[in-house]
Amino acid sequence: MMGFGGAFTDAAGINLASLPPDMADTIIRQYFSKDGLGYTIGRVPVASCDFSARKYSYDDTDQDFALNNFNLTNEDFQYKIPYIQKAISYSNNTLKLFGSPWAPPGWMKTNGDMKGGGQIKGDINGTYYQTWAQYFIRFFEEYHKNGIDFWGITIQNEPTTGQFDWWMWQTCLFTPEMQRDFIKNLFGPVTMASPYAKNVKLMILDDNRGNIQEWSDKILSDPDAAKYVSGIAVHWYQNQGIGPQPLTDTHNKWPDYWILATEACNGWDQGQHTVILGDWGRGAAYAYDIITDIQNWVTGWTDWNLSLNLQGGPNWVMNFVDAPLIVNASANEFYKQPMWHVMGHFSKFVPVDSYRIDANWDDGSNNTIAVGFLNPDGTRTAVILNQVEIFQLHKISISQNVPTTIAINEATNKNNYYTFTMEANSIATLIFR
Repeated sequence: MMGFGGAFTDAAGINLASLPPDMADTIIRQYFSKDGLGYTIGRVPVASCDFSARKYSYDDTDQDFALNNFNLTNEDFQYKIPYIQKAISYSNNTLKLFGSPWAPPGWMKTNGDMKGGGQIKGDINGTYYQTWAQYFIRFFEEYHKNGIDFWGITIQNEPTTGQFDWWMWQTCLFTPEMQRDFIKNLFGPVTMASPYAKNVKLMILDDNRGNIQEWSDKILSDPDAAKYVSGIAVHWYQNQGIGPQPLTDTHNKWPDYWILATEACNGWDQGQHTVILGDWGRGAAYAYDIITDIQNWVTGWTDWNLSLNLQGGPNWVMNFVDAPLIVNASANEFYKQPMWHVMGHFSKFVPVDSYRIDANWDDGSNNTIAVGFLNPDGTRTAVILNQVEIFQLHKISISQNVPTTIAINEATNKNNYYTFTMEANSIATLIFR
């Protein structure tokens, strides 16, 4: 297991900055310290994303192929870097940071805009792609100057969305073939030659699990590309009707590459786009996805925004969603959602370098699911969700859930059962010492 975490978006930082400094510091401490959730993963958008207050890149000067005008922005210095530095400190320097770009500067794209469908101009070995590869290096270099080094990177957030001209926020098309050729011809050699990037772990895809087999097959079957790749990044959206089996199938075919869940949020689908304070169903949806992901070889799970406001933003295209922690700046308050507490059941009790182990489960009612772990200190952890039927789009019915009696034992001591009753609509973590 690689850990659990969330994303340092502009929106998260804007909300933290809207609170008194000591309160914002408390939030970061409770997310990343061992006394809190103990997050060990942090995602950082490279320049702007939809959860920014505006659209920007690090070099908006047309035709600046030498990147002479590359600069971090006020958003980095006000809303990302200070909180990342605090998180690194509270995690005792164990935080794994990975970056993800939403789009290159508009002048590099065929549609001339970071927003909307389009791809990088020219051929894979051309000037625009060369500049885009160097753009990553400059990003790593500038963050290094601020005391922040990255553990990982993805080539492109949700690269399949770049095929849609109508896409409402930043994106850029990469097909698996395009990403394969970019990695082996430019990105891989360029990063290996950089003191700021040579140890950064590259993850392919960074999109929904329905794409995982095509992308892994086309990229990892090419040894000249695969040698630069460490893992595969997946999101939780549009999983309805797919199920987790493609994750296991991909692992079985490509066992040397780990799978990491890199983005998830509730309230994203059409007709939702809102915060629901205190909603258990959204917490259960997190738990269900985490458990079923991990049962199918996913090594860690990354939430989306660390904090949002009561509207579910800010978001420059009004793509509002929910988050585990909601800030009410007018009252100098923040609220921990059920999603927050669900994340803690995993992040606090499944340390980095734990192993997921078999957990045989016999439940005729189909009310419960569980996952087990062997921890570095020799203890075992079981996380159990007394769940409800998970409908499509992570909409949940809680009307049929009932208290459930659990009898659990370790395989090494089969006659010693621990029995307890789980409340309806609940999650429990057990540690065997």
